[in-house]
Amino acid sequence: MRIRHTLTVAVAAVLAVAGCGGQDAPRAAESTPPPTDTSAVAPPPSPAPMATASAAPACGDELLASLTVRQRLAQLLNVGVTGTADALEAVQSEQIGGIFVGSWTDVSMLANREIPQVAAASRLPLMVTIDEEGGRVSRVGALLGPDPSARVTAQTMTVEETYRMALERGRELRELGVTVDFAPDVDVSSQPDDAVIGDRSFSADPQVVVQYADAYARGLRDAGILPVLKHFPGHGSASGDSHTGAVTAPPLDQLQQVDLVPYRELVDSGVAVMLGHLDVPGLTEGLPASISPQAVQLLRSGTGYGAPPFDGVVFTDDLSGMQAITDTYDITEAVQAALAAGVDQALWLSTDDVPRVLDHLEQAVATGALPAARVDDAVRTVARAKGALDC
Repeated sequence: MRIRHTLTVAVAAVLAVAGCGGQDAPRAAESTPPPTDTSAVAPPPSPAPMATASAAPACGDELLASLTVRQRLAQLLNVGVTGTADALEAVQSEQIGGIFVGSWTDVSMLANREIPQVAAASRLPLMVTIDEEGGRVSRVGALLGPDPSARVTAQTMTVEETYRMALERGRELRELGVTVDFAPDVDVSSQPDDAVIGDRSFSADPQVVVQYADAYARGLRDAGILPVLKHFPGHGSASGDSHTGAVTAPPLDQLQQVDLVPYRELVDSGVAVMLGHLDVPGLTEGLPASISPQAVQLLRSGTGYGAPPFDGVVFTDDLSGMQAITDTYDITEAVQAALAAGVDQALWLSTDDVPRVLDHLEQAVATGALPAARVDDAVRTVARAKGALDC
């Protein structure tokens, strides 16, 4: 039976919301009181009425009209920061849509509750994203104390205990100013603990993954944190490590039996989704899924693997520090390819290239290589998840 939940989260007036797992530091190119409102993933919009001469503007039209093309594009970037000053500069100068807190980020940004001052510099609610899975992928373990890995969690805790653990960690993250967690990892894997996925996977049994990932996502969501399922369409059985080179997943028909099961069951439960850098035979035609229109369409429609449609935020995995991407693409090319494929948030690890990326994207929109309508759709999706749109 499909697990479904009604999402009941408050919309933040000013939202601070920071994924990919496993990177330790950026590779060559992963105070005022915090806000008390929670982040929001709003319900799907109601069908729009037929247009008339006096019809109200369509959903998001007024928001889009208030933004330049460059500002719209900036809303689709989620970029790693070294600390408060770096984050402030990127937000103030380019109004980027999100910042990513990595293992290299100065911990004082969190410990001193400095994220709200960064969010205050943003015209729109700011996403503040983080990798906090527990175990070896933790960015706040030294600050808040460790949580067990997903595998240890499933082996030693009940589903209800897992929910309570995620709820507590989510509340702690929210207090620090974080509003998006790139967790839970829903990869289905029997890899050794220290493999690229390994103990980041709850289990080699997809139904166990569904039960525990659902509990973890509910805990985060109930704490006001947007959970992000990863790494679509499934890294658990893939060959290799996308941090160090190209990775090939099993063919799509095999993924449907195991790796895609957690997405089939959980994708409509008020979550976002991260695309992995996975070449999937029979789906991506040699491209990493993170920049593949076919992979995004599979997720969005659900028809290719028996899932409901997905209209939430789609993130890429890191585009600047993982060789599955960087061996072939410059960051400007990777971001353009991801957005054109249908992704809503392009993630990478350093603010240094933000101006160059935006220059490139502006040119791509001007030439039609990146359709303006695609950009506007992504801005609406992101704004809705941030609570900046209620339609």
